[in-house]
Amino acid sequence: MGSSSSARWVLAGVGVLAIGAGAFFVRARRIAPEHGAPGAAASAERAIPVLVADVVRTDVPIVLEGLGTVTPLQSVSVQSQVDGPLVNVAFKEGDPVKKGDLLAEIDPRPFVIKVHQAKTTLAKDQAQLKNAENTLKRNEALVQGGLQTQQQLDDQRALVLATAAGLKADQTALESARLQLDYARIRSPIDGITGVRLVNPKNVVRAQSSTLVVVTQLDPMGVVFTLPQDELARVSGALARGPLAVDAVSRDGGKKLAEGKLLVVDNQINTTTGTLKLKASFPNPDKVLWPNAFVKARLVVSIEKDSLVVPDTVVQRGPDGPFAYVVDGDRAVVRPVEVFATQGGQAIVKKGLSAGERVVVDG
Repeated sequence: MGSSSSARWVLAGVGVLAIGAGAFFVRARRIAPEHGAPGAAASAERAIPVLVADVVRTDVPIVLEGLGTVTPLQSVSVQSQVDGPLVNVAFKEGDPVKKGDLLAEIDPRPFVIKVHQAKTTLAKDQAQLKNAENTLKRNEALVQGGLQTQQQLDDQRALVLATAAGLKADQTALESARLQLDYARIRSPIDGITGVRLVNPKNVVRAQSSTLVVVTQLDPMGVVFTLPQDELARVSGALARGPLAVDAVSRDGGKKLAEGKLLVVDNQINTTTGTLKLKASFPNPDKVLWPNAFVKARLVVSIEKDSLVVPDTVVQRGPDGPFAYVVDGDRAVVRPVEVFATQGGQAIVKKGLSAGERVVVDG
């Protein structure tokens, strides 16, 4: 049903694997075709050895498969917020770090000086405000006694307000100086793994232009994959019914790497490829999913309950549609069937067969 980048029906899960491994009890028999046999002797002469299997009934997950890329849910390029020489690197390349862990230090001395200056200015203006407020109280008493004009009192009130405003500016300057000092200690913004160090100690770094290291979250991990745009309605309908499970498997499809859930369906379709982008999240404690690796993503959109399942070689194609050879005693009887989906060596039959019947697999 398409290339590896296209969605297709997959009969996945433990149930189907169990079916493939042993639920189809295949046995060799000699049977004669139903048509064209004039008698028992002729039938015996025309008997053909075939392999047969039982029709079984089981629950089958139906999934859509697309090629995906392992993409971290969070990856941050750590940069300095201030200028200055790098005096300390506190991490080792490839080490796990927690949010808030110290990664590096910029020379803090210039920022310490700015903090002291801001504190001094603030203390001076606090004293001036206190003096202005005391003078205002005296002037109010003098005005009441007729010893000072109203204009002088208004001027003093304006001085108090201006000094109070200056005091707020001083407090803001002190907070800014403290923030710059805090920026001199560069900390990890997320939980993750550090990459290769990009700047060595003693180098002068510039704010917002020097990346020190990239910290990448590995657990949980994301996978971005694509499906054909024709599957949008099916995915949207399934998502409306509840969370959707997604399996990440190796590129050859032979090994399941992780089980997760669908996070988001992109809000636009790629007009160049006609595909829809989706993102899933996976627990990744053993780090089996690594950034930028290619995997297959299998999105479970429904569970076909109590389905009839046979090997896909049972289903034949004829001029009147699909059919199967059903074993009837020592004969093979042609019976039309309706197939819901086939993939991975299995077929879901909607009509034409019954559980327990034997069908010809090969021969």
